[in-house]
Parts: sequence; C-alpha cells; structure tokens
Amino acid sequence: MAKLVVKGAMLSCSMGQAPAQLTILPVNCVSGDDAPAANIQDMQPNVNIAPFGMCISMSNPQVASATAAAQGVLTPQPCVPMTTAPWTPGSSTVTIAGQPAVSDSCTLVCQWGGQIQVQFAGQTDIEVD
Repeated sequence: MAKLVVKGAMLSCSMGQAPAQLTILPVNCVSGDDAPAANIQDMQPNVNIAPFGMCISMSNPQVASATAAAQGVLTPQPCVPMTTAPWTPGSSTVTIAGQPAVSDSCTLVCQWGGQIQVQFAGQTDIEVD
C-alpha cells in the first residue's frame, strides 16, 4: 500500500539535479503523523514545490538559451518549477480538505518536461489507497 504524503516529504524531478522538500500550508487542517497532509492541489511552484537545484530540460527556456549560447553544450540553469496540473492520480478513498490525498505513488508534471515523484512520504505509518 502507498503511504500518505505529508509536509517534509522528499521529492525528486527527472530534470532536476537535487531533491526538494514538500511544503504543505496548514489550511488543509488534516495531519498525518503530526504533520499537515497533502492533497492533489498542493502543487503550487515555490509555495508547495521547491526548486530542484539545477534544471537540465531543454524545454526550459533558460536552459535552451544558455545551451544555445554555449554552442550546443548542455548548460543547466536554476530550477524554477512550473507545475500547472494537480498530483495524479490521488487517493481513491481518502480526501483532505475536499480533495483526494496525495500518496507516495502519485506524480506531478512540470511544464518543462520533468516528472516529479515522491522519494519519501514524510512519514512511515499511514497508508492510503
């Protein structure tokens, strides 16, 4: 079974070069293992989703520009997450603040082509479908 994702969960992006920690604002009012729990709408860049170090995606205009200036040599640039759609698929049985809960099997897509995944849910006790 998948684990419920809570504040402090560790995330990774397929186009980023460093992990990032998930931030959950206390407005959800539901905690799992003494930390605010995430729902699928907790996907706001620089609010919930922190930068992943340097970005290597050529879909990122900053990376494309820097790479072109370096005559085609891939030139990573600082990550600026561009998440515009909710976490998927979300829990089928647990809701948080009226939205499906996020489990450690959910993913989030960055507009620059990265796939964001949960590496550690932030807790180990609570399971969700």
